[in-house]
Amino acid sequence: MSFVKPKKHLGQHFLKDRNIASKIVDALPPEHAGGHILEIGPGTGILTGILAGKEPEKLILIEVDPESVRFLKTRFGEKSFMQIIEGNFLTTDLSGLLSRPTAVIGNFPYNISSQIFFHILKYHDQIPVVVGMLQREVAERICAREGSRIYGILSVLLDAYYDREILFKVGPRVFHPPPKVESAVIRLTRNDTTRLPCEPSLFEKIVKQGFQNRRKTLRNALKRINLPVELAQDPLLSKRAEQLRTEDFILLTQKAQALWNSR
Repeated sequence: MSFVKPKKHLGQHFLKDRNIASKIVDALPPEHAGGHILEIGPGTGILTGILAGKEPEKLILIEVDPESVRFLKTRFGEKSFMQIIEGNFLTTDLSGLLSRPTAVIGNFPYNISSQIFFHILKYHDQIPVVVGMLQREVAERICAREGSRIYGILSVLLDAYYDREILFKVGPRVFHPPPKVESAVIRLTRNDTTRLPCEPSLFEKIVKQGFQNRRKTLRNALKRINLPVELAQDPLLSKRAEQLRTEDFILLTQKAQALWNSR
């Protein structure tokens, strides 16, 4: 174990079990394991060491903690394929970093794990696969299906571009310090959708507004969006957001667009 002190305000819980680390790295599909990889929050580098051992074409590390950055630079030195960036992943413009399709991996800080996936969504065309460990409850929400009480905004937005799966669960004892919650490792794999058949920004707006008022029917939940009045009697609007599949949200967006465009 390193001498880097875990920082509570950064949500740091350093993984110390190499077997679990190996399972996480092995969850990367073979076609991506040797290519371009971005690791979020490497901390003390337990995943990094295994990834580096495979000598990928490029390995980008983004770490917000200056102490961890210093440790990583000392531990791994100057490797030609490795780039260590001190910065906040959530505010990092990835467009220049992702010159080729890049797999994303990491033991994600629990306090920002949801925001990490919203940021990943901005670059879905450049990120073909994501393997991440996060709080089990968040993992279950991300992978939830319609009809579930934990089905929500990220469930739908990620489902539009990725196949989602929980790979395995992890107890708290394999971390330093142990978190008070269980963890889970999930994998997102890019689906065949190259472009949504509707306006992405409107689709996202409808999904977010619908779930922000999830106990209401969509007819009431979406009033602030001022959808075309001709949609008022559409059967989809009599349902709540958690009852709609991703395809239903896309269909609703298409109908709204078509009515606005016909005016």
